[in-house]
Amino acid sequence: MMSVEEVTVTALLFAWVIFVAVVMTRKLYNYMRRRNVGNSVAVYYNRKVIHIFTGGVVGVIVPYIFKTPLLPFVMAMLLAIFLYIPHRRRKLFHWFQTEENTYEVSFCIMWGIVLTLGWMLSQGNFWFGVLPVIFMSVGDAVTGIVRNLLYKRRTKSWWGNLAMASFSIPTGAILGVAGILAGTVASFIEHFEAKPIDDNITVPLSSFIILMLAKFYAPWLLIL
Repeated sequence: MMSVEEVTVTALLFAWVIFVAVVMTRKLYNYMRRRNVGNSVAVYYNRKVIHIFTGGVVGVIVPYIFKTPLLPFVMAMLLAIFLYIPHRRRKLFHWFQTEENTYEVSFCIMWGIVLTLGWMLSQGNFWFGVLPVIFMSVGDAVTGIVRNLLYKRRTKSWWGNLAMASFSIPTGAILGVAGILAGTVASFIEHFEAKPIDDNITVPLSSFIILMLAKFYAPWLLIL
């Protein structure tokens, strides 16, 4: 049974995500462009800002507010549709979307699916889904920001993966040794892409599989 609090928080979080994507990052894009930051660099920074302030922030809030993942899942799917429509209509949110890919759509879909499966397969423990989501949202953003600072373009670099590991490994300790291992693997996997499969799929999926294997076959590697 959904509570009034859950419905209210869902509406607020949905509004927050829209604000970040449509208002805040557009202003940030305009600011960066005035400071002579290249278009592709500004777009890439904005994508990582959205990662952190939407997927990351909302993901951390979920375990403390929601009793089931139903509303977060619905919100994630609605956002995926909201972000896919500009691609379909060829009227992109140019300050963070690109014609080359729809990775922000797969981000929303994987966020919702992994969060939900984590809760279901762990019998009600959100952290089995939240942790992979945080690796994708914040860990991947860290590596992207570092690469953008170093190379001024979207590229893969082990320096970025090292930065991601410096965040994901200690964060993974929330769930113990298995979480540390999941954070390590996620930081390594992020380096590789096999289009059309992007790291918004491989990062949360690989770390989620590790946590589930630990849950069922090596529970002594977990804290929760």
